[in-house]
Amino acid sequence: MKPFSDILHQAEQRKGGKAALKRLLPPVPPKSMLLNLPDDRFLSMMTKVINQAGFRWSVVEKKWPQFEAAFLGFNIMKLSFLSPEQWESYMIDTRIVRHWQKISAVRENVAFVYDESRKHGGFAKLIGEWPADDQVGLMLYLKKHGSRLGGQTGPRFLRYVGMDAFMLTGDVVLAMQNAGLDIADSPSSQRDLKKAQALMNEWHQQSGLPYTHISKIAAFSAGINYDES
Repeated sequence: MKPFSDILHQAEQRKGGKAALKRLLPPVPPKSMLLNLPDDRFLSMMTKVINQAGFRWSVVEKKWPQFEAAFLGFNIMKLSFLSPEQWESYMIDTRIVRHWQKISAVRENVAFVYDESRKHGGFAKLIGEWPADDQVGLMLYLKKHGSRLGGQTGPRFLRYVGMDAFMLTGDVVLAMQNAGLDIADSPSSQRDLKKAQALMNEWHQQSGLPYTHISKIAAFSAGINYDES
C-alpha cells in the first residue's frame, strides 16, 4: 500500500508546493466546540445537507434564514408538538424547498435527535464521543437511525457540525485506489467502507494529520487538478 507521504508529495506538486497546499486546508474546530453545540444546531445542519442533496446549494443557502424561521429555529420540543396537518402545511410554505420527502425527513430527524439526546445527555455527545477511528460506524448509525443521512449526506453533516471527518468523494476514492486499495468507485458496502476506514486510520497514524486534512490532501492528489485560486 502506498504510504501517505507519497500522497502528500503528489498533492504538493499539483497545488504548487507545501505552502500553497497548506493554504487550501480548512481549519479543524476543537472538539470542545462540537461538544457545546445544542441539539437544534444538529437538526438544522441535518436539514441543510439533506436539502442540498440533489438541489442547487446556492438556492438553499440563500433561503436558509427562511428555513430557520419556518422550522421554528429547529427547536426540538416545539417541532415535536406539531400536528400531522401542520407538517403537511409545509408543502405550501414558500420559505422552504417544498419537497415532501425532505420535509418528512425533518419530522423524522426531530424524533431521532430527541431520542439520542435523551440517551446520551445531548446529541453532541453521540457525535463528539464516537471513536475517531470508527467514523464509518457512525455513518452507518446515522443512516440506520436517522432519515436521509446515507451516502455523502452523513459525512457532509459530520464535517459541517465540526467533526474531524473524511469524505469519500470520487477523488478521495481514486487516491485510495491509486494507493492500492481494492474498493468500488462508489463504496457503499460495509466491506468497502471498513477498508476505506482502515486506510484512513493508517494514513492518520503515519502523518499525525486530522482526518479532514487527510481527506482533502487525498482529493488534491488525484482526479482533475482544479484551479483553487
